[in-house]
Amino acid sequence: MKHSALPMWVLVPLLALSTMVACHRQLSTSTTYYPPKGDNWAHLAPEKAGMDKALLDEAVAFAKTQETTQMAPDFSTQEEIFGKLLGPMPTSRAATNGIVLRHGYIVAEWGDTQRPDPTYSVAKSVLSTVTGITIERGMIPNVHDPVANLIHDGGYESAQNKGITWENHLQQTSEWEGSLWGKNSDFVGKEAFGKGERKPRTLQKPGAYYEYNDVRINRMALSLLRLWKKPLPEVVRDEIMNPIGASDSWQYIPYPNAMADVDGKSMPSVSGGTRWGGGLRISARDEARFGYLFLRQGRWQNRQIVSADWVKQATTPSPVGPDYGYLWWLNTGTSSTGKKAWPDAPASSYAALGAGSNTVWVDPEHDIVIVWRWHNGSPNELIKRVLAAVKK
Repeated sequence: MKHSALPMWVLVPLLALSTMVACHRQLSTSTTYYPPKGDNWAHLAPEKAGMDKALLDEAVAFAKTQETTQMAPDFSTQEEIFGKLLGPMPTSRAATNGIVLRHGYIVAEWGDTQRPDPTYSVAKSVLSTVTGITIERGMIPNVHDPVANLIHDGGYESAQNKGITWENHLQQTSEWEGSLWGKNSDFVGKEAFGKGERKPRTLQKPGAYYEYNDVRINRMALSLLRLWKKPLPEVVRDEIMNPIGASDSWQYIPYPNAMADVDGKSMPSVSGGTRWGGGLRISARDEARFGYLFLRQGRWQNRQIVSADWVKQATTPSPVGPDYGYLWWLNTGTSSTGKKAWPDAPASSYAALGAGSNTVWVDPEHDIVIVWRWHNGSPNELIKRVLAAVKK
């Protein structure tokens, strides 16, 4: 039987209702702010972000007084601190600078936040994220698998190294033994390691002992390169930086001698820091985007760049190390001292940290990201001042 068309007195209210439902759905899925690519990152007045302007201004004023004394502005003390350079260093850097995000909006900003500078071990948290993406792509079946299952370049064949898992590398408990790009994993030798040299010790079983060790993270980076079969800066660009709208100013610079044969092609391998030169050079604004990606549980607009499950794993403390996850620093207070890294911050907060000091701090409880660069190494002093400004 043929049905007649609905009369207008029925059709118009239905259309209006349909439009209302569609608008509600659009609003409910678009209330989270994400900054567009470029410089048009929206600012929000502190009061509209639930913060006290006067207290936030005081926090920024304090931050401006805390220029680092660890790292000379011309990097002239680099080799004294870390040992013989393998890669290039710039001749200057910005002064202390930073940015505070609330709900994704800029509520405070100071200094030159658009200058790409070395960020040292913040690069480790980027490599951690690359590893998460690698696992989610199925290129690594399981984080608990031995690296030797996939990598057959001689780096994991010894009795000490063959049992090392990807998780061991990520938690800095690998105890990998060897030499890479001219640096030994034992950190023995004043010329090679500067003030960072260490006394010889007996190696432990992989997973049983925590040691912060750049040679071992560089080894992990080389293993990732062999899986991706293309330079990791390209992976970082395509899988992380471009999707989050980062600028084109950042660089991930390898050591000139860090070249590997990958299926007959010579490719550069990157480091997990700037300890011996090179490394990730990036602006505070681009670091804020990276921190905000994690605040949003690995999601950027309509794309899940890395899974929320990985964000949770990466920020879960190791059973062996201090407050440390998968190359992220945590605030759980589960280390042997029982003290939180940032006493005035929530236990759920975490950070990517690098020498200098370079800090990308993420606070899910208050929906805040703080990037603070070239400061005196006490992030808690700024964190507690910013949190004092939170009203709701």
